[in-house]
Amino acid sequence: MAFFDEARNRSISTEIYYPADETGENVELANGGFPVIVFGHGFLMAYEAYANFWTELVPKGYIMAFPTTEMSLSPAHEELGADLKFVADEMLNLNNEESTIFYNSILTKTALMGHSMGGGASLLASENNATISTVINFAAAETTPSAIMAAANINVPALIFSGEEDCVAPEIENQIPMYEAINSDCKTLVKVKNGGHCYFADNNFACNLGETFCDNNFVITREEQHETTFAFLNLWLDYTLNDNENAFVEFNDAIQSSNLVNYEQTCTSLNTNENINNDTFAIYPNPVKNEFIINIPEKACNGKYTISDLYGQVVQQNKTINCKTSINVSALAKGVYILTYSNDHKQQTTTFLK
Repeated sequence: MAFFDEARNRSISTEIYYPADETGENVELANGGFPVIVFGHGFLMAYEAYANFWTELVPKGYIMAFPTTEMSLSPAHEELGADLKFVADEMLNLNNEESTIFYNSILTKTALMGHSMGGGASLLASENNATISTVINFAAAETTPSAIMAAANINVPALIFSGEEDCVAPEIENQIPMYEAINSDCKTLVKVKNGGHCYFADNNFACNLGETFCDNNFVITREEQHETTFAFLNLWLDYTLNDNENAFVEFNDAIQSSNLVNYEQTCTSLNTNENINNDTFAIYPNPVKNEFIINIPEKACNGKYTISDLYGQVVQQNKTINCKTSINVSALAKGVYILTYSNDHKQQTTTFLK
């Protein structure tokens, strides 16, 4: 399809892959509603280089759109970012277009993705963007204008992948500062051990050529890097686009136990229920390692808390003395727990992950 952005007088050619009951071009969609993923390509890398993504994700129930713009030797990063954002918006609009095969088949959940240059552009597209559900990228490269600067205005859940042996867009100069700058309540940086820059995609001449000009130390195959990436990506997508909180639990269990990746993460909350008077309490960090802080509104202090497992069994309880109290949960096994706080007048609950 070609989408036309009147504001920029720009046509955006886009290749779209979608779930169907038969293979072919422009065949009917499978029954149901599907989230949309818009993917930005790397420098001089055509959409065909990312067949590994659509063959992995489309059968799982996602529609993937690949804008094919900015393929020149001097691409405009800002334009590519604007293209990703525009296509994401237009894909949502197709749900209401009776003349297209996407009519009544697109869910409102949308992800922006990208690799290398397209990874940086995905951050540009996510800046102050309230219509998307998550941003995810792979070996994202700094752009002009700065993707790192744009990250400070990103508020949606974010998942950043890096390859620890990436010599094209080294993580210390690219993905790590992007991750640190993102202003999201939930963000994760997954560092693939021994991973490279080009190995996130299929074999590609342009990317491979760029990698030959720098030192690398690969002891991993492309297939192994794909397998590691998709193990985490599938769970994150299931959580952010399908509202499956169990997938988020599995995601965190996986990054904590895997010997294939290192990671950094900041997630201040998994789920919070407010009481009827909107006198909320907060806990942080979440997920929890050994202890967390419970911060209680002043007028609701001096209550007590209980921690229960998902079966309702109380595993820890005590009285809170101060409005801000540190609670040690190092003795608890990994899993999801329900924290209940109550005083003489009200009760509140929230969920946390250890």
